[in-house]
Order: sequence, then structure tokens, then C-alpha cells
Amino acid sequence: MLRRRSVREYSESSLSLSEISQLLWAAQGITHQNGSRTTPSAGALFPLEVYVVAGRVDDLPSGVYRYEPHGRELVLVMSGDKREDLYLATIEQECVRVGAAAIIIAAVNERTTQKYGERGIRYICMEAGHAAQNVYLQASSLDLGTVVVGAFQDERVKKVLQMPAKESPLYIMPVGRRLITEPS
Repeated sequence: MLRRRSVREYSESSLSLSEISQLLWAAQGITHQNGSRTTPSAGALFPLEVYVVAGRVDDLPSGVYRYEPHGRELVLVMSGDKREDLYLATIEQECVRVGAAAIIIAAVNERTTQKYGERGIRYICMEAGHAAQNVYLQASSLDLGTVVVGAFQDERVKKVLQMPAKESPLYIMPVGRRLITEPS
């Protein structure tokens, strides 16, 4: 936790598939046979959906993928490097363009609001914050960098990721190898 930092500059090195897998698991991985996950979820309703926009990931073709926690699988949404499109949707934040990949945390609000009403929105935001912090901490432990990007155009992000209408993007987290390694 001492090394957790917001990192916006990355080397041009690729990430490994196992590193991306570990980051996605940290966000929403299943930790118990009863379905418990790495983040707490109000009512165990699990409203979050996690995507990765892969650009430079060894053994993973460039594209947009949805993370399936059951089975730790990546489901291809569309092929091709979409980092430039995502960069434009984030009001041209350079870290999104230069990161090897970007993790997007989205939510299906109805999963939680059907039980908790409008207060469920607060619970979803809390859960998304837990997931993002897990990604930060896992990235730090892997000597990778990431940063939370909150400034983006929702509809453009949804279009880039081909998100279903019921999903809303909450976080974008570019990730890459740190340019400078901090002393341990």
C-alpha cells in the first residue's frame, strides 16, 4: 500500500496475459465456491461488469473483452485496438492512449436498485470504489502503474465498448509498466 500511486506515464512494453488476468480477478474475481468476490457487494447482487481494452498484451489479440468471473474467462466483444477511440472518449487523456491496456468498470444499476431503490446507486458506487482500489493495489504488487480516469463521455465509452444499453461506465483505468521504478 505504500507503493500505491496514480501513474499516468507508461513504458511501451507489453503486459502479460497473466498480469491482465490478475488485475481483472482483483476487480471482480470469485474467492469462494459460494460466489463471494474480491469486493463486497450489497445483497450479493454483483452489479459490476468489467471490461478490458487490450492493446499490447502478450498472447491476447488486441480487442475489447468482457471479464467473466465464473471461470476467469475473457469474452471477446470486438477485435482491434480500441485504445485510440477510448482516448477520444476520455477527452484525450494521454494515459489512456499509451497504456498497454485499459480496465473499465461498469454497472448494471437495476441489479441493485431493484432491491434497494435509489439508495442502491450509492452501494454500487461503493462497490466500484472497492474494485478500483483492488486494481490499484494489485497493479502495485505487480510493479505496474494505473490511474483512475473519471472524465469521459459516457455514451462514447459505451459505443467504443459496445456495452449493452443497461450498463453504465463508472471507471476507466489505463494500465502499463511504470517508466521509473520507485525504490522498495
